[in-house]
Amino acid sequence: MLLKKRSFLAGAATAAAMTALSTGAAFAQDDVTKVGFVYVGPINDGGWTQHHHESAMKMVEEIGSDKVELVYQENVPEGPDAERAMTQMALNGADIIFSTSFGYMDPTVNVAAKFPDVKFEHATGYKTGDNMAAYSARFYEGRAVQGTIAGHMTESNVIGYIASVPIPEVVRGINSAYLHAKKVNPDVEFKIIWLYTWMDPAKEADAARTLIEQGADVILQHTDSTAPLAAAQEAGGVIGFGQAGDMAEYAPSPRVSSIIDNWAPYYIERVEAVMDGTWESHNVWEGIDTGMVGIGEITEVVPEDVKAEALEIKDAIASGEYHPFTGPINKQDGSVWLEEGEVADDGTLAGMMFYVEGIEGSVPQ
Repeated sequence: MLLKKRSFLAGAATAAAMTALSTGAAFAQDDVTKVGFVYVGPINDGGWTQHHHESAMKMVEEIGSDKVELVYQENVPEGPDAERAMTQMALNGADIIFSTSFGYMDPTVNVAAKFPDVKFEHATGYKTGDNMAAYSARFYEGRAVQGTIAGHMTESNVIGYIASVPIPEVVRGINSAYLHAKKVNPDVEFKIIWLYTWMDPAKEADAARTLIEQGADVILQHTDSTAPLAAAQEAGGVIGFGQAGDMAEYAPSPRVSSIIDNWAPYYIERVEAVMDGTWESHNVWEGIDTGMVGIGEITEVVPEDVKAEALEIKDAIASGEYHPFTGPINKQDGSVWLEEGEVADDGTLAGMMFYVEGIEGSVPQ
């Protein structure tokens, strides 16, 4: 399936209470739009969930708390708990519900079928329906920038990567980071640890320590907490990157830059569409060019020439001049994936479950 720039194919948690943010007057008004969010982690995780929530809050601020009532539930496991949370929101009058984790996809499909008058939006998935849209960000573009910095900065030539859940989004990020690290440092080696969870600070910290013990002096992560940066700080002589959020409290080192998720413009646009009756189902996949993927400040720990090269790649991606998956690129078994100058199509990237040549180990199935 071909994808346009904005078209991508695309008990409940005990600590999470249904929470409403609104002025007292708003609850009494019939024209207030009720917007629900379901979060996989806590709203203060410093990364993924916090930035979804901060974007939701910006949406309320932009549209007005007299026009929007925000409800949310945090720490909702992927699976039946998510379905229950969304069902309760729909029964309580939500007009639109955003489910913000990949594992919420099928629960969202199920609940959307039961409430055809409610709009549903699922983050990072690919299934849609008449009243269900999908949205995601091209995080792999940010990984290209991080990989460039990591390849230049490593002295041991060992880069550690803490991977969360084995889905294409995470595999794409690993491949993009590796390709760009390898491009500037042919001797670089990636060591990958899969955690099979999006957020578990203890496991994330243990993984970081293990990778550091194995010689990594750069840690990349596709997990949601700041624990890997804390472990890098404790070890000393190790750098890392903010994930989903800036994690600037660890700057200028070990955090030397970050990928920042900016969902606010999208949330504003979609809620306003519900309010004015123009909402339609779609699949969007946006990146650096629209600002959905941001690159946090590159600190002074990074040499100026490396910083300039990283920013040049960022700008080239934003302008459309460069695509992070441009051939020649081989698959892990040595077979040709992309010929010289050939660019990966979105359909292949959306289903990517293979490593590129040079990465050791196998992708968990």
